[in-house]
Amino acid sequence: MKKKWLFTPGPTPIPPEALMAMAQPIDYHRSEDTVALIKDVLEKLKHVFQTENDVLFLTSSGTGGMEGAVANLLSRGDKVIVIRSGKFGERWGDICTAFGVEIIPIDVTYGNSVDPQAVETLLVEHPDVKAVYATLCETSTGVLHDIEALARLTRVRPTLLIVDAVSGLGADDLQMDNWGVDVVVSCAQKGLMTPPGLSVVALNQRAWEAVERSDLPKYYFDFRKAYETGLQGSVPYTPAVTLLTALQCALNRICEEGIRRTIARHSRLAAATRSAVKALGLSLFAVSPANTVTSIRLPEVVDGKAFINLMLDEYGITYAGGQSQLSGKIVRIAHLGWMNENDVIVAISAFERGLVEMGYDIPLGAGVTAAQEVFNGGSQSQKKKS
Repeated sequence: MKKKWLFTPGPTPIPPEALMAMAQPIDYHRSEDTVALIKDVLEKLKHVFQTENDVLFLTSSGTGGMEGAVANLLSRGDKVIVIRSGKFGERWGDICTAFGVEIIPIDVTYGNSVDPQAVETLLVEHPDVKAVYATLCETSTGVLHDIEALARLTRVRPTLLIVDAVSGLGADDLQMDNWGVDVVVSCAQKGLMTPPGLSVVALNQRAWEAVERSDLPKYYFDFRKAYETGLQGSVPYTPAVTLLTALQCALNRICEEGIRRTIARHSRLAAATRSAVKALGLSLFAVSPANTVTSIRLPEVVDGKAFINLMLDEYGITYAGGQSQLSGKIVRIAHLGWMNENDVIVAISAFERGLVEMGYDIPLGAGVTAAQEVFNGGSQSQKKKS
């Protein structure tokens, strides 16, 4: 009997109560119950965003929220800085270009995070840039960017900092208010443990002032409409009511655990996974790895695409492969959302078996042992010395 396990950085596993909630009869999206549902979801999202700012949601994937963060915050003739360190940083640039916005790119080698000094240099050279578009976790490479450092640069300037936290929200720390981040975009199907179809966006007062000035075209993704109706527990257009019921259940879990403990849990899972990779003699692809997903350089003797297929077909395990020029070269193992220590042990033990089956000689169990030592607070030898 083969059981399926999902270790991709989106979609992620969904808690059983969220699945059950979606099985209930659908409600009318203008009913009193749905009004209460929307208000509750938007209030609980503040806790996850670590903000007192109001949050809005859109019926779309995270890319819809990203498009909205361009169309609603910029105007014709604006210039922006775009940090491109992977497929999703590049997506910021593609969206800006689609709206006729001039981009000043910072191209970062895949696997590296941006140097804040490079951003500061461009901010000094181009004091008229309206925004910096950044990514918390570059999902395609597993890299974490230092958003706190970027916020220190932008909050003392009229330049907005707009962050794609699509995969990182709830896993990697992002203190919107404390750091002074202007806009954060995320979605439902990653750290929020809900099926795809909802994007969520938080904006501070500086950002809303930019929204009022924006003259780029927008209709369905109009933030003002979404915000104003959201305050009333309503929406401008028909929402994904069923997904909202699942999101409410997932948010209940996060709020019960507490966002700081949620992030700490993800940090522990990530540390164990990274330790396992190193114990197997492999190396991490990301120089500054995120809590969201671990990217692993595959040995040259292992065909990455064949490995991904083997794990799915033979073991029921779904990892994520590399994208673009990384296709076949890396494997990405997510430890995101509704996951705990036992999930990581499954992911690592299956990873070991798959490598052996592909002909790569490793000491079976070495990765699992290393992960267990992290979960136990250190190696047994270290404990004896202490």
